[in-house]
Amino acid sequence: MKHDDLSYQDNVQQGRRNAFLFAGAAGLAGLMFGLDTGVIAGALKFMGIDLGANERAQEWIVSSLMLGAAGGSLLAIPVSHYRGRRGAMFYAGLLFLLGTALCSLAPSIPVMIAGRVCLGIGVGFASFSAPLYIAEITEKSQRGTMISLYQLVITAGMLLALLSDSLLSYGGHWRWMLGILAVPTVFFILATTQVPYSPRWLAMHGRRREARGVLQKVRGSRERANNELDRIEQNLRKTEGNGFELLKTSAGFRKTLALGMTLQMFQQLAGINILLYYAPHLLEHLGFSAQAAVWCTTLLGLANMVATGAAIMLIDRWGRRPLLLVSTLMASFSLCAFGFVLFAHVGGSMVSIAIIALLVLFTLGYALGEGPVPWTMCTEIQPLQGRGLAIACSTFANWMTNWLISNVFLSVMSLIGDYGIFWLLAGFNAVFFLIGYFLVPETRGCSLEEIEQRVKAGYPLREIGQPVRRSPPIQPERK
Repeated sequence: MKHDDLSYQDNVQQGRRNAFLFAGAAGLAGLMFGLDTGVIAGALKFMGIDLGANERAQEWIVSSLMLGAAGGSLLAIPVSHYRGRRGAMFYAGLLFLLGTALCSLAPSIPVMIAGRVCLGIGVGFASFSAPLYIAEITEKSQRGTMISLYQLVITAGMLLALLSDSLLSYGGHWRWMLGILAVPTVFFILATTQVPYSPRWLAMHGRRREARGVLQKVRGSRERANNELDRIEQNLRKTEGNGFELLKTSAGFRKTLALGMTLQMFQQLAGINILLYYAPHLLEHLGFSAQAAVWCTTLLGLANMVATGAAIMLIDRWGRRPLLLVSTLMASFSLCAFGFVLFAHVGGSMVSIAIIALLVLFTLGYALGEGPVPWTMCTEIQPLQGRGLAIACSTFANWMTNWLISNVFLSVMSLIGDYGIFWLLAGFNAVFFLIGYFLVPETRGCSLEEIEQRVKAGYPLREIGQPVRRSPPIQPERK
């Protein structure tokens, strides 16, 4: 009997290792996400010189990826439904490879923009399908950690891209900066061919035997596989119908959908991505050398990764809302102070140190809460039936806002001045604080079922998680 127990535990542990391996392969999508979005920061100046790109053309080169990602995040929904999450990741890899080739060999600005759009569609596919695959292949005890690690891998990809840019900046080798990304892309494509289809997708398409086989491989025993397959099929029956029906009938869902989209829009209006995309341009404008500007941007990428790692450890300990409020205050203060430094037009080495310190403080503040909290909240506050629609809408809002601000950043900075643009971003972060204070619930320690009950009962947004005051009993929602 003891021998049987040991054998059972060994099988379970092997199943967990298999799940970790498959989730890790899918996590390479996050690495590609970070690499392809981060690489433009160091390459932009040099490609601008070679291709004759003015400021407006540079804005389109940067922002075209986000436009592609917005479309890709919507296209990923039918692709991942009909071809599977594995299929969507494979197509993302092919798009990454095509986009990398077009960008690194681009003879003109239109070809460069076409390559960036290809990369963007790939990012949209990957950002939708990879977290979904990870959630469906891992068991409940691993799921939160693995999805959080996926977010960390994205920041690691951005850091690696910035580090590569820094090393290649001395010769201005922008084509190598872009082309070298083909190497991890090939590994990602090969990895997607080796992982199984997710068991939930197989069950959704009536492939029960295959679903049981995959579950047995990642859970380690037939009994655990059968139990989970039964739960999957029960959940699939519960989600019959679609989010559009719930949108028509539930005022509570309409409010959480609007909150999710608002959080994602302000995550981009906070300014982190335009700072990372355009930091070398901005720092050169402030008197830094081209190489120093790229290395300073790499430092911001490191701060982003470190603070994201800290947020992963703190989000369940401190709660979502406190992290968001502290984060928005740090970001508002640092951007406002940065604007005053620029407004004063004071030179000297101490001012250069202050500039870098304030940018690092902003990056740390953003990554501590404004970065991870909206993604976590957008999943937790949505009812099960409408979760897919809500996540698709909020992700689309995120990418479209990202596209908008990256498409006009240099133009607006020319219009209102470098200090003016940072005061504007500080204002957006202040509004983000007010949204967090008055509207965002605290969902730490709340079950998804309890949150869903409160949403459907029409509770105020601040009350759908941990109650702010003694809440009344849950009553049916007034439509």
